[in-house]
Parts: sequence; C-alpha cells; structure tokens
Amino acid sequence: MADQRRPLRPIDPPFVALGPSGVAIRTRLKGLTGDDDKVPRAVGAHLGSLASKDLKRRCADGLEHSTHMWAGRKRELTEESSSRWAGSITKATHDQWALSRRAQLAHIQGLEAGIRTMAHRLSLPVGEKGTKRAPGGYRTKREWFVKTRRLHLLEDRLERERADRKAGRVRVARGGKKLARNRHNLDAAQLTENTWRQRWEAERWFFAADGESGKRFGNETIRVTPHGQVSIKLPAPLAHLANAGHGRYVLICTVQFHHRGDQWADRVAANRAVAYRIHLDTERGRWYLTASWTIPPLKTVPLTQARTDGLIGVDTNADHLAAWRLDAHGNPCGEPRHFFYDLSGNARHRDAQVRHALTRLLHWAKRYGLSIAVEDLDFSSEKTREKHGQRKGFRKLISGMPVATLRARLVSMAAELAITLVVVDPAYTSRWGTEHWQKPLASKNRRTSRHDAASVAIGRRALGHRIRRRTAPPHDDQSDRRGYRTAQAGDGDRAREETRPRVPGPRTRCVPPDAERTRATRTPKTVRDVRSDQVWVQDSLLLTD
Repeated sequence: MADQRRPLRPIDPPFVALGPSGVAIRTRLKGLTGDDDKVPRAVGAHLGSLASKDLKRRCADGLEHSTHMWAGRKRELTEESSSRWAGSITKATHDQWALSRRAQLAHIQGLEAGIRTMAHRLSLPVGEKGTKRAPGGYRTKREWFVKTRRLHLLEDRLERERADRKAGRVRVARGGKKLARNRHNLDAAQLTENTWRQRWEAERWFFAADGESGKRFGNETIRVTPHGQVSIKLPAPLAHLANAGHGRYVLICTVQFHHRGDQWADRVAANRAVAYRIHLDTERGRWYLTASWTIPPLKTVPLTQARTDGLIGVDTNADHLAAWRLDAHGNPCGEPRHFFYDLSGNARHRDAQVRHALTRLLHWAKRYGLSIAVEDLDFSSEKTREKHGQRKGFRKLISGMPVATLRARLVSMAAELAITLVVVDPAYTSRWGTEHWQKPLASKNRRTSRHDAASVAIGRRALGHRIRRRTAPPHDDQSDRRGYRTAQAGDGDRAREETRPRVPGPRTRCVPPDAERTRATRTPKTVRDVRSDQVWVQDSLLLTD
C-alpha cells in the first residue's frame, strides 16, 4: 500500500536575530500650571487638524503621489505652522499611509485564505470527517447553506479590496478604528460620551517633532536641555502664547529620564538627533514626554559561537513560557522552567506581565551565559474562522498569544544583557517534541508536559541536531554496513566508535551496590601455581564419598 501522507514542508535553517534599531524612553511632565496645560492642548489640536487635512490629501493622491506633491503639501503646511512642524507632519502622514497599504495587503491575503478553505469544505459531502492536515465537510445542510452565502460575501469583499488596492485607495481613521466604533457602543466599552470625546480628541492630536543632528540639543522644535528644561517652538498662529524669545514656550517643570538617562544625556550634549513626542493620558490626566533615537545595528555573534556551550530552548504559549536548558550535544540539563504571565486586564497590565516573564527568563540565561532559542511564530493566517470553524476556544487561544509583543520585547531586552537570540522554524516542533521527548523525560517525580518537550525540540533545532533522540541500532554487527547508531555524532567527532568509560556504581537494579569492590575482594576460583609464574590452573573439585 502506497504511503498517502503529505510530504513535510521545507524547514528553514536557524539564524541569529538582529538587535533593535531604535530606542524610546518616556518620562512624566509633573507640576504643570494652568497655562502649561492649556498651551500643549492648543498646539496638539492645531497640529492635529493640519495632520488630518494632510492625510486626506495624501490618500487622495494615491499611487500618483510624487516628491513634487510632497513638497507642495509641505509648503502649504509651513504657512500655518513652521517648516520643521510641516516636515514632521508630512513624514508621519506618509508612514501612516504606507502602514495602511501593508494592512490592506494582509487583509486581502486573509480573505484569499478563507475563501480557499471554505471552497474546499463546500466541495466535500456533508458530514465527511477531516484529517489533521485538512478540514472535512460541514456537519449539517443548514451550515453548508449558510457557508455558501458567506462565501459569496467574502468574494465580493475580496473583489472590492483588490479594486481599492489597484487604485491606491486606503481607509484610515485618525484616532483608531476601535475607538471610533466604541462611540456606537459606549455601554459595552464602559465609557461616557464626555469621556469618549476627550479620549478621541487627544488621540487625534499631533505633537511630535523629528530630531536634527548638528542643531542645538538635537531638536529645534521640541528642545530639552541636559538640565531637563522643556521648550516648544509654537506654530505661527499660536505665537502670541510664547513666554520666551523666538516664539518659544518654556514649561515650568523639568524632566529627568531614569531609564537610559546617561545615553540620552550624551546625545543631547553632542547635539545628536533626538525625536520627542508629547501626549496626554486622559484616564490619569497626566502629560508624558517620549524621547526616541536610532542606534546602529548591534554586531551579532556567529551561529557557531552561539551554540558553543549549549542554549535554552523556549516554547511560547498563551499563558507561560516553557524553557529547558540544553548542552552543546542537545541533551536536556536540569529541570524545566516555566515563566507565567496573565494577559487579562488592560494593556498596561498585559505589558507588565510580559516584561516580568521575560526578565526572569533573561536573568536565568545570563546566569549561565547561554543563548536563547525561540520560534519564528506568525499566526496571521491561523486565526480565521473559516479554517477552524466552530472551535472558538482554539481561535481565542491562538489569538491571545502575545507573539508580536514578545518578539519586540525579547529582542530589545536581550540586547541590553548581551544575550544572543537564535530564531528557528516553528514547523513540527510541538508534534515531534511530544513524540520523541515527552515520555523519555518523564519520571516518577517529574511530569513532563508537551510544552516542555517542545522547548527541547526547539533547542535541538537551534543547535543543528535532529529532534529525535537516537536512530535505531544497526542490524549487522559492522556499523559501516548500516550506518552509525547515534544521531548527533558528526563524521569528524573524535572517539565516536569507542566504548563508553565505566561509571562506578550499579547500572541496573539487579546489580548490588559496590559490585566491583566485592568482586575484587572475594576469594577467586583460580589459584596461582607456585611451581610456575606463567601458568594458571583450576582447583580440582572436592570429591567425597
């Protein structure tokens, strides 16, 4: 009977992840007076209206946009603000339009994947069971009929999205679509109309300025001195609010960056570019200042060096990180570790939970001086309802996994501790880890989960070893006829065919302790012949009548 299993997909080789390309730090603006609170609101609202007009014009230009149109937009904005404010607005508008284009392409790919899955399931008879690799037919005729209508709906939606992409049309909501939809569901969002209005207006403000190297303190628009004094270059219509020369407004408070403060101070003292953003947290009623700058890419170590002393394999799950330390030969060492996090609650709570779990993982890796192996996860095509049907629990599970947040946080935090990250292909790690490692690693005092076994599989793939533990022994006595026994020994490894050194102590329960010592001290069955130093003779048996 021919093998009907589908061939495995190609597995990408592991690689060392690059470090972060930028840095962002934040501090709070404390002790603002009444005027200090009114001026940022006026500046943010005025620049926000200009940003909305510029975004509308950029979306109208579509694919026909050129550098001449960009320069024309900037000249128009300069008359109502300044040249530097206009440059920041046009750059932010262009980035927002490009992000919308990428989101549009991802949406089209998701629609295409859903249509393919739905068409496949509709082509099967009702009630036909599926396999692990492909879904089966729909369970009832009613569900089949509903899905046919949904298929036509998705096809119409896909045709409309393709037409928009071909024409260069994007749909962007300044302030966020989620917040815009909450206006129609205030009770479900637990918001009042006044609270929603304040948050909506604050999200639509624009109060960000790009830095310039060579200028005083690295930014001429929002200037922060090394002593923490903050001054703002007011737009032309708001120049009457200035309390300092050259149309600037100086805040009464001073700021101090506790995280990376030394790096920020060095850049400011050297007049290197630093971008600033001022924003209001409407829930707490607090103003914050964010400073950011680009950094040169960190020099990563070669993959062979990252594998020198072994590494730590990490399996990402919806509520915890499962990690296991492996030596250079791919053997698990010690006990598995779990780093839990709770993703219920608001965004600040979730972010704090992720940072706390990653901090403990990185400190553990730093203690042994090891690299970390993680999977290159991407669930963008795995969350569709067409693929998983009514498995709402599973869809919610994979949607709740903080893949993007973990990736961004882990890269930046590992770079601070000089820990190397090795990224591997996630194909079949959970399946093969469970098959080859879950049962062998379990014992009477330790229960190994499938996530622990997956972490071992991830680590072995990062080390360049096969996931399975050992190959079968050769059928013949000569290994050169059937191949070598072990899977991890290379062709050039020394002593690969030698016998193992003897370890003192019993190897099985049948051998009593100190068997070697007892064997050496007991009376031998052979005695030495006194007549010759070269001949050994056996004692004759005692015969009795």
